[in-house]
Amino acid sequence: MVARRPFSNVGFAFSRVLGINTFVNERDYFSLSEFLKARFGERVHKIALDAGLACPNRDGTRGVGGCIYCNERGSGTGALARGLSISDQIEGSRARLSKRFKAHKFIAYFQSFSNTYAPLDVLESLYREALGHDDMVGLAVGPRPDCIDGDVLRLIRDVAGDRLVWLELGLQSASDETLRLINRGHTVKAFEEACVLARDFQIPVVAHVILGLPGEGMAQTRESALLLNRLGMFGVKIHLLYVIRGTRLAKMYELGEYSPLTREAYVDMAVDFLGHLDPNTVIHRLTGDPHPEELLAPAWALEKAQNMDALRRGLRARGVVQGSLLAAGQGA
Repeated sequence: MVARRPFSNVGFAFSRVLGINTFVNERDYFSLSEFLKARFGERVHKIALDAGLACPNRDGTRGVGGCIYCNERGSGTGALARGLSISDQIEGSRARLSKRFKAHKFIAYFQSFSNTYAPLDVLESLYREALGHDDMVGLAVGPRPDCIDGDVLRLIRDVAGDRLVWLELGLQSASDETLRLINRGHTVKAFEEACVLARDFQIPVVAHVILGLPGEGMAQTRESALLLNRLGMFGVKIHLLYVIRGTRLAKMYELGEYSPLTREAYVDMAVDFLGHLDPNTVIHRLTGDPHPEELLAPAWALEKAQNMDALRRGLRARGVVQGSLLAAGQGA
């Protein structure tokens, strides 16, 4: 196996913020499960929560129509619209996760749409409700990069207290041209500024990146990894771009204007991305989880076990582990 690079200063700084002094990962990549076990000494699960908030890229504040790949629920469950409060959602998920995985500690993850897009008093009520459970050891909030400011970050920091906390910000691509094409509604600079602001409040950031975006290949994927290295990410979620029914991407697909990646192409891109990513960055996800009834293409996106196996085989076939393709100094 390729030797790992030393911890970067940024990675070490965030390891201290998050309660870990040192971590040595001898696997292909630094996984979230490993990180959480090192922090808490046992298995910890995230509970995805739907707060029923909106998105400024849909309501005309910053754009119209949303991202071309986003479904009507904004990657959420629609639970609040079905009458389930935050506490209801937590109780249901806790019971299921406890039974299936014997989990006793959880992280409240505000997932759908932009979870800072509301007045501060509304946000405080939502966050405090989620954390008002003894077994809730962390708070993860998923806003857009252009929906945070000092007041929001101060609120998140103060409500979280001594619990684990992080932001999940969607970069998707390090190319402004691509962000315009997918109607993202913000620039790469907006993402960079959000990361710097979060660092000022000592709140780590998990970046979301999508592989297989229209017009992007290996070079653009690599640029996204290198940008995240320069910004000192705590974590990253890697997504496959799959086609959901009823989206603008679905229309592009049906007109022959977009072709999804093959599994082999996705593995190649993901391996290259991981090889160029700082080894201190925690990998929160390696592919997406589409709803079967919504998925239009590619069909292989539903085969999570096979996809993970293909990725592991791809890493080992190329002799790549996270960060091993970086030239000296690129990830610092």
